[in-house]
Amino acid sequence: MTTAQPAPWTTELTAAARRHLPAESAGRWAALLRPCVRLSTAPAGVVGPVVGRLGGEPELPPGTEWPVWEGNGPLSFVASIDCAALPTGELDIPVPSDGTLLFFYFDGQLDDGDALVLVDDRDSWAGARVVYVPAGAETISHPTPEDLEPYREVRLTARLTASEPGRWHPTTTDAFGPETDEDLRDNFTDAVRLSWGGRQHRIGGHPMPIQNPVEYEVAHAVLNGQAGWHSPELQAEAERWVLLAQIDSDPTADMIWGDMGSLYWLIRPADLAAKRFDRAVFNWQCG
Repeated sequence: MTTAQPAPWTTELTAAARRHLPAESAGRWAALLRPCVRLSTAPAGVVGPVVGRLGGEPELPPGTEWPVWEGNGPLSFVASIDCAALPTGELDIPVPSDGTLLFFYFDGQLDDGDALVLVDDRDSWAGARVVYVPAGAETISHPTPEDLEPYREVRLTARLTASEPGRWHPTTTDAFGPETDEDLRDNFTDAVRLSWGGRQHRIGGHPMPIQNPVEYEVAHAVLNGQAGWHSPELQAEAERWVLLAQIDSDPTADMIWGDMGSLYWLIRPADLAAKRFDRAVFNWQCG
């Protein structure tokens, strides 16, 4: 009987787990890995596909209204991703195989950060938006609204890589098990984080949290704060949400989210498959 070989995108993290953890713990932890598309700054003169960009001005169909948070003002354009340029067939979520995803966020430029977009405040959810432009649609460059400063344009390349749930995720705790002592666990999770290096813009996979598990915060908000943090109800709801996109603070694009934080857009797989991007839920975290 032939033993199935791990997917190439898991090789580096699987090897790290085997170096640092007991065999059973390493196997359980490696089983949690999920593919993601990591987005990185395209070096000058890069040869290869550019899959999207941070900042600049968005390409939208003529007549499309710029996203606005009513009572607060227009959102800032954060990023644009060409789905046809992504290895979407390698992901475990139904990201569209073509068309363009555009991400907008009310970043505090207009009110000096007074109005915050918070996952547990439903009235603020209009402060972040995902816009999908189908393939073949006519588009034009939309100028940034007056009083908003566009972010510096940064071209992005992509590669398929592994993502892990993060040190404090309940599934990580379960995977370590009783055979992994605290020092081993700490050394391993530190090694994993160091292996990533740099910014963590990504499509799909696990979000990389800065505080609590991101999908648990979304689930808590969706359930109106009625489920306890360790309750089965919260866990079940958290499992219904997947990461669509994560955009980190990126000085190259003049993007700083709080104290070097990250923006996250999560969505249910059925809504993603149906391109119901208005049902995506936004969250952000910072240190």
